[in-house]
Formats: sequence, C-alpha cells, structure tokens
Amino acid sequence: MNVRRRLISGSAVAVATALGLGALSACSTDSAAAANTGKFDVVASFYPMTFLAEQIGGSHVHVTSLTTPGQEPHDLEISPQQIARLEESDAVLYLKNLQPSVDNAVAQSPVKTKIDAASLTTLEEHGNEVGGHAAAHDTHEGEESGGKDPHIWLDPVRYAQVAEGVGKAFEKADPDHAADYRKNTAALVKRLDDLNTQFRSGLANTRTKVFITTHAAFGYLAERYGLTEEAINGLDPESEPSAVRVKDLEKLAEADGVTTVFYETLVSDKTAKTVANDAGLKTDVLDPIEGITKKSRGTDYFAVQEANLKALQQALGAK
Repeated sequence: MNVRRRLISGSAVAVATALGLGALSACSTDSAAAANTGKFDVVASFYPMTFLAEQIGGSHVHVTSLTTPGQEPHDLEISPQQIARLEESDAVLYLKNLQPSVDNAVAQSPVKTKIDAASLTTLEEHGNEVGGHAAAHDTHEGEESGGKDPHIWLDPVRYAQVAEGVGKAFEKADPDHAADYRKNTAALVKRLDDLNTQFRSGLANTRTKVFITTHAAFGYLAERYGLTEEAINGLDPESEPSAVRVKDLEKLAEADGVTTVFYETLVSDKTAKTVANDAGLKTDVLDPIEGITKKSRGTDYFAVQEANLKALQQALGAK
C-alpha cells in the first residue's frame, strides 16, 4: 500500500466554514498523530465503527474515532481538527444518518475510500414499539412515528453483515494486506455468529417477551429474538415522552408482567426512574454500546453485549 501524505485541501476549509467552525490554521500539526502513520489510516465515526475497523484491520491500520468515549454520538459536532484528520486519512467508516455533521464532512471530503455501514445491511423504520406488539398498537398523536433505525450493530447478524462489507472495502483499498483483512473478518464474523447463538438460546424461553427502554435503540435486537421493545422515547435518546405514552406504559407493564425499565449509560436515567417509580418497577442498564466508558459493563462490544443478554434474561424471567 502506498500511504501518501495529503495536504489539507480547500474542501476542508469549505466544510469548516459551512459548519461554522472557523479557520484551520493549526490543523495539519494537530492531525499528524492521526494520519501519515505508515499504516492504513482509518477515521471511524463512533465506537461500533471504530471496533469494526480495529478488529478487521488489526496491526495494519491506524484508527481514529471522531466521537470521544462518553460522548453521546447523536450530539457530535465535528471540529476543524477532525475535518483535517479526515482529509489526511486513507478511509472513513461511518453510519449515515446517525451523525449529521459527520455526513456533511464526509460528503465534502476528497477521501477516496468512504464506507457507509448503513449501505452494507438492511435498515427498517422503527418507532416507539418494535416487535410482537408493534402491529397491534397505534402511535398516539404527537409521538414519534418512526424513521430509518440506525442501531444495526445491536443485532449481531446485521453487524456481521456490516463487518463483511467493511472487510471487502479494506481489501480493495489496501490490497497488500488483503489476506489478513479477510482472515480477521472471518474471525470476527464467527464471534458474532456465536453471540447470535447465545442470544437466541438465552432468550428462547422467558416469562415475558416485553421490555421497556428509555431509548428506542433495541428494535433490531427485539425483532431478531422474538421480543417486543417498548420505548419511552423514540429514536432520539433526548426526546421527552408524552403523558399519554407514560400512562400507556404503566398499563402495559402490569398487563405483560414487565419488571424493569432499562436506561443507558450515556444519557440521564431520570426519565427511567420516574416511570419505574410510578409503575412500581425496577431499573437496570441496557447498553446501546454507542461508546465504552468506565460505567460500561465490559471493555468491548462483546463483553457489553453479554452483559446486555444477562440483564434481559433477568428482566424477562428466562427459564
């Protein structure tokens, strides 16, 4: 692979100006650690993309994430330094429609290899209710009616499909190391297949199939394993639920034997605790794995997913 130095082009300045981010005067120095490493330099948009790039690329890649640990990825506003980092990279791996500022920067960047994870699998429209109950309930006026759900990485099967696509893109962009990328991709897909088996067997026999979350991030996971996700909020973790929605969830919890309201690590648990207290339920963490922090129940994707499985088994009364 010929890793060449790329100067910061006028397009980077244009992106920064369009986003109201000011000048790029010191960016080439700031981004030196991220690019020109002698490796295949990949900029990843947030943790699930970073994890894929690291697992598939192995020792041949240098990966930089645009979203810092603990930062809510939906809220990311890309900085001039990050635009410069993107300019000097060999590839960018992102998930379109999750982070608008990243989408804008990638669209205007001259980076040759642009990998959109959303194009490597199928996306569905999800609202507050996904799974067995979704067809039976009407969405109340004023609630989020749904949209293309970007949370594909929480379904091990879809995440494996994305991994295979990323592996092929790496092989094409850096053919000198294609054999290693192919081997690493196969190993990662095997682990994801095993994780899928764990979830399928672990959730096959449960007392209830319904779970309540604050953030509608687990729709694909619910559909994959025959569950129903009832979200207090929609796809936006910061949105506020209606009073009608909260009352409906209290009734549903009683009817379906729901014991737990799940919240996530990167967003306030206030709403979850309010709903749980009103309905006499417990709270617990179900992590959408948008970032790994000290609060995470594990140090990587697989460890956190295994913790998610245990939390679901307990809340659903797995037998």
